[in-house]
Amino acid sequence: MTLTQSLAERVLASRALAALTSPHGVDRYLEQINPMWAATEVRARIVDIVRETDGENPVATITLQPTSTWRGHRAGQYVQVGVEINGNRRTTRCFSISSAESDPGEQFSVTVRAHEEAKPGQQRVSRFLVREARPGQILHLSQAEGQFTLTESPATPTNNELLMISGGSGITPVMAQVRTLLRDGYDGRANRKRVHFLHYARSTEDQIFAEELQRIAWQDNGIDVHLRYGEHFSAESLARLVPDFRRTDTWACGPAPMMELVTAAYGDSPRLRTEFFKLSTGTPVDGDSAEGDVSFSRAGKTATNSGASLLEQAEALGLTPEYGCRMGICFSCVSRKEEGTVRNVLTGEESSLPGEDIRICVSTPVGSCSVDL
Repeated sequence: MTLTQSLAERVLASRALAALTSPHGVDRYLEQINPMWAATEVRARIVDIVRETDGENPVATITLQPTSTWRGHRAGQYVQVGVEINGNRRTTRCFSISSAESDPGEQFSVTVRAHEEAKPGQQRVSRFLVREARPGQILHLSQAEGQFTLTESPATPTNNELLMISGGSGITPVMAQVRTLLRDGYDGRANRKRVHFLHYARSTEDQIFAEELQRIAWQDNGIDVHLRYGEHFSAESLARLVPDFRRTDTWACGPAPMMELVTAAYGDSPRLRTEFFKLSTGTPVDGDSAEGDVSFSRAGKTATNSGASLLEQAEALGLTPEYGCRMGICFSCVSRKEEGTVRNVLTGEESSLPGEDIRICVSTPVGSCSVDL
């Protein structure tokens, strides 16, 4: 970045200029001139779209050129991607970044699966990116977020072996970690330690990054690739592969049923780092807590509590509350709970405070509940 560019960006991001352009802000005016100009917001132009798999739920990798406001990412992080589909309001969803770590302003990629079986309103962003988006289109982004990051690097090696476990589309953040290691010159042969890469997919046709994984498996680089098709994760099979897995630094990402098995296998081991690719929502809560009525006061609608998340229960009544990731990450769905008790499906914690802000995508009502929606 040149000195002139640095000074220009500091001026554009200044509070004084923001006040002069209120209420719309500097970025609204810059976007009208050139969508790739930004003072504080992050946008990106689609550079390329490559189909990874076909079939009912195809997968595509989208390469993005972000604005200079992009601060880069670490392997394993995610980004919120917002699109305006058919002139409707912007819809946002979180995607793990699949490319190696990026520096500020550098290109990066996300790998997206289009879920055709999703409920109306769900997965609109992923379907659009895979089936309708074209190079040159502009997307709205957040900065990279998330703590599912790789601590190992060729510059700071440890004496431990590494283990990566992924399932389905959960391969994306783990692949970013492997790509970063290889790009930066990782060589497990040098200190006789290896990276075990274990991935579960439904079939060979559903395998993401198939050709690249095959090349990695053929290379003598200290990374062992183990692909399992049509199988379910089990602690017994993992122990045959890595006998001391509970003492091995492990990164695991995948669908909720697989992740429940993985976390159970590791018990209280501090070596496991997890990222849930998809929450197991829609399952009624245990016991008698799925009782009472759920009211959405602004809409004037009430229904019997089904035990699903408040977001799902609102959608079942025909409401269209704003949401992004549906995983409790992006805070797009925060709404005011007027009264009642809710349980956070991520932590299991319950709260009965009146007038509190909650994330309705990961909050289930315990008994009767009223929300300002």
